[in-house]
Amino acid sequence: MQIIIDKISILELRQISEKMFGNFVKVVVDIGKGIMAVDADMHVDLEKLLLENGSEQKDLWGINLYPEFFGTENFIEYDSMINIRPWQNNRSREVEDESVRRKIIEVVGKLVKSV
Repeated sequence: MQIIIDKISILELRQISEKMFGNFVKVVVDIGKGIMAVDADMHVDLEKLLLENGSEQKDLWGINLYPEFFGTENFIEYDSMINIRPWQNNRSREVEDESVRRKIIEVVGKLVKSV
């Protein structure tokens, strides 16, 4: 598991996906700090790592990245059990709030580079 605060290349994400699930990488994005954690079997483990490093629960959202679709709308999948948060009006595994999705896209766009 690692916290990405600067950048990660799409090649690195491909390598992580190949050793984990084959075609995607589980990621937890901290939309408050503009960082993300990658490289674990479960979103909850990444969430725990970020919480232990000062992130706030309300800012953490689970996604999956599909390196083969980098640069397309299919690159990010907003699906994780950690996203079920009735107290934040998110009652499904999907990230339902469009403003939160935009923040996720912004963080991922800042941190994931083509090289």
